[in-house]
Amino acid sequence: MKTKLPVLTLTGSPHQIGYKHGKKARQEIQHNLEIYFRRFQSETELSHDVALSRAAKFLKVITKASPEYAETMKGVAAGSSQEILDITALNVRYELMYSQFSKIGLKPIPKTFGCTAFAALPTAVENGHLIMAQNWDWIPEVKGLFLKIRNENGPDVLSFTEAGVVGGKIGLNSEGVGLLINGIVSSKDDWARLKKPFHVRCWEILRSKTLGRAVKVIAQGQRNCSANFILGQQKKIGLGKAVDIESAPEALCEVGPDRGALAHTNHFSNPRKLGVRQVLDEERLSTLQRYRRIQKLLDGTVRVGQKLSLAGAQNMLRDHYGKPESVCRHSNMKLPEYERYETVVSVIMDLYARKLWATVGSPCVTEYQSLAL
Repeated sequence: MKTKLPVLTLTGSPHQIGYKHGKKARQEIQHNLEIYFRRFQSETELSHDVALSRAAKFLKVITKASPEYAETMKGVAAGSSQEILDITALNVRYELMYSQFSKIGLKPIPKTFGCTAFAALPTAVENGHLIMAQNWDWIPEVKGLFLKIRNENGPDVLSFTEAGVVGGKIGLNSEGVGLLINGIVSSKDDWARLKKPFHVRCWEILRSKTLGRAVKVIAQGQRNCSANFILGQQKKIGLGKAVDIESAPEALCEVGPDRGALAHTNHFSNPRKLGVRQVLDEERLSTLQRYRRIQKLLDGTVRVGQKLSLAGAQNMLRDHYGKPESVCRHSNMKLPEYERYETVVSVIMDLYARKLWATVGSPCVTEYQSLAL
């Protein structure tokens, strides 16, 4: 099946970029707001009024910490004819949901939840380019977009995001910096810490000119909730770096490549080192299975000297070992419909070529389409 990727090309000031985003994706944004406010209530015991009151506090934080992000959100609100607090709630949905997951013990969350990501260094890839790849597993109904952004001050960015969310969560920029993410839950996650939100950090990472700067975006200050970031950069053929940053609210753990590759799913490698207790109940143990599987796939290829190709990376993301709890995730039909999660976007990025290949929907049934910055 061949599905055309939804792409918005945006230029201008932060407000103009946001306004065009909001206007062109008005229906998708309205749809996502309906989905998330319903999920806030059903899955995280968060009412509409409480979600908005927390969003109001975060709007003040964002306005102070990242005025351009706040202006872009205001543009989205104006372009989509939505209230700014609704758009803010959408942009801080990570904090609103993940801190609740921590508090309620994840009990409403089904085991078909998570993401699988990996990176291969130029020395491990056929064409000498740094490859970063991820399956993003989430609510099937959520509408996603690919954004090509021409910034007035900063690198141009090509990224995947949810309609209405300003900060792309998977992407690359014109300086050869790339980003992948994994959600993680810890005992210290708390929205009330009111620090720079997750999607704002993603936005700043993708506007970074160097890998070092991208790491600082994660490291500076405390964080509301835990998250994992895989970062990479390549500017010269054959030379590139990648690093995995596990972040808890008060500490970081940096993990480097193992024999040319690294990978991550949805759990900490060493929670004790980060001073947290891992929230990893029976329903969430699929992260361990997916982690073991992606590591085994890398062990059998790049880590024994085989050079990774684009087709090889695609095959890894299509892997069905342990289906439906596999790298390529599928709905668990034993669960109620509202509890079914699956791979909704699959992305492979070539940082040197400033190009990505992606599917909307499971990569096992959808052809990869290419996008260039």
